[in-house]
Amino acid sequence: MKNRSELREVIVKILYQIEILRESKISYDLESLMKEQLEVESSFVKETLEAILEKEEEIIALDNKYLKEWTMDRLNKVDQAILKLATYELMDTETPSVVAINEAIELSKKYSEEAVTKMINGVLDKIYHEEGKDE
Repeated sequence: MKNRSELREVIVKILYQIEILRESKISYDLESLMKEQLEVESSFVKETLEAILEKEEEIIALDNKYLKEWTMDRLNKVDQAILKLATYELMDTETPSVVAINEAIELSKKYSEEAVTKMINGVLDKIYHEEGKDE
């Protein structure tokens, strides 16, 4: 069984896959994508992905609001996926903000350049301070 950090990485991978499939105009089945990435079903992964996809436009709009001189569509697909997950966790879950931000930073360190990691940290920090839920 994977821990939450590993499950977040799975979510980012699936969000990335979805973007590639959409760009190629290939239909996809969320259940199949999850089965490819997980040995055991995870309600955390399923519920998180469904919620992100349902609220994707709101999430992108919020991220765009705080991306200085950038927009989500200019980021690479992995960075988009990391930001979508972290923004969703900050705004719509009980995940402590510090955990949501730190997890995003760790994923970004693994998959992105240092400058992008700093930018993601800055965006999430602004969302937390200006939009965040009370903890």
